Amino acid sequence: MLRFYNTPSHLYEPFAPIASGTVSIYTCGPTVYDYLHVGNWSSYVRWDILVRTLTLSGYNVNRVMNITDVGHLVSDEDEGQDKMVKSALKHKKTAWELARYYSDDFMAGMDKLHLVQPQHITKATDFIDEQLTFIRELKDKGVTYQIDDGIYFDTAKFPNYASFARLDLEHLKDGARITPNPQKRNPSDFALWKFSPKHEKRDMEWDTPKDIVEGTSKKGFPGWHLECSAMILKKLGKTIDIHTGGIDHIPVHHTNEIAQSETLTGKPLAHYWLHNNFLLVNGTKVSKSLGNSILLSEIEKKNIDLMAFKLFVLQSHYRTESNFTWENLVAANNRLNNWASIIERKWQVNTTSTSDSKVSVALASALDALQQDLDTPRALIHVEEALRYIETRGLEASPEDIMEVEAFIQNGLGLYLHSSDITAGQKLTIKERADARKKSDWKTSDHLRDILKNQKILLKDTDEGQIWSRLQ
Repeated sequence: MLRFYNTPSHLYEPFAPIASGTVSIYTCGPTVYDYLHVGNWSSYVRWDILVRTLTLSGYNVNRVMNITDVGHLVSDEDEGQDKMVKSALKHKKTAWELARYYSDDFMAGMDKLHLVQPQHITKATDFIDEQLTFIRELKDKGVTYQIDDGIYFDTAKFPNYASFARLDLEHLKDGARITPNPQKRNPSDFALWKFSPKHEKRDMEWDTPKDIVEGTSKKGFPGWHLECSAMILKKLGKTIDIHTGGIDHIPVHHTNEIAQSETLTGKPLAHYWLHNNFLLVNGTKVSKSLGNSILLSEIEKKNIDLMAFKLFVLQSHYRTESNFTWENLVAANNRLNNWASIIERKWQVNTTSTSDSKVSVALASALDALQQDLDTPRALIHVEEALRYIETRGLEASPEDIMEVEAFIQNGLGLYLHSSDITAGQKLTIKERADARKKSDWKTSDHLRDILKNQKILLKDTDEGQIWSRLQ
């Protein structure tokens, strides 16, 4: 039975979807102003496992993931530049050019990591009309107000605003004197629509409809939180099954999503909220100023398989803080190579060998671990149990068992092992070495072994015969 730790209740809850057999999911996607670092990518690896677990559990998944290409300001207080604008100025590109470039890079990274593609990848700039309609309907409900720099949501009009993140609003009020925008009615109020600064022509700005703005017409752009609510309503409906994101989204972004969506629809925005914890780098929060924003390209330059990074992420639970070091990544790469060497036995074992029920039992336990709040560390332990059973059987292991484990590693964990059969010539060399050993011709045997070793093929002599693996 599927269970998830639900953020608002702080409890493990059995999973029951709204519609039988189908699960609707919204995943907070990237703001495409720069390359994603390993901390960003770890989140998408986590939610990839969620999708795979639901699929293996018999559900059809309908998932939306946004791409924020406008409206994400550098401050949670709705202050400062749009991140896209700031980066565009730095790189001397238009915001549109920047968004296209980093969106393409993100999609390429998804492919490299073999992450399951969401059914809908939606850009904020493609949903401007929907966001304006959202504001219009909120205004009709009397929960918005306009100040000099934009249109805001009045959080005092949503009585449960503090509930989701268990916020101390009184503390926020005490600190109101230092709130960047003194025109806000409440420190927690947030921008639905920001007006373009005077005397500044933005790459991304739109006319503010006359029935929304008070006074003269203004150019503007949406606030960061609005896009998610508008996309969910348009693509998935008033209430979804699962909403995912990082723990840093809880106190502001997701709290604001809930306030505006539930005010508009009168329905719960999501039944289950799943949040992943941070990935540190060398024990420190990822920060460009510290120079620890490690990119996927840097891993590739060190000739480390990106699947090793994915395995490294899965070695910790999504709700726990984890720590990236190059040493940890190399260890994960070695673990991955060991798995691949065992899977490569599918080309060597006796094709008439019978299956070992222990393999199926171990894999069933691995799936159960994933179904219990995506417990990937425990799932990996059970996968390695299955691999050990195969390894101990040597050349008498069942090819069906090996392929069953490989399928689970690929479909359940999203890890694609780079394994392949050796050449016909290398197989002939192994046969010749076996013949030499039967004749006790150890000189020839050692020579043939060294030839294979130079070709990065390592041989292990067992009672059943020679077992080859690739030398890493």
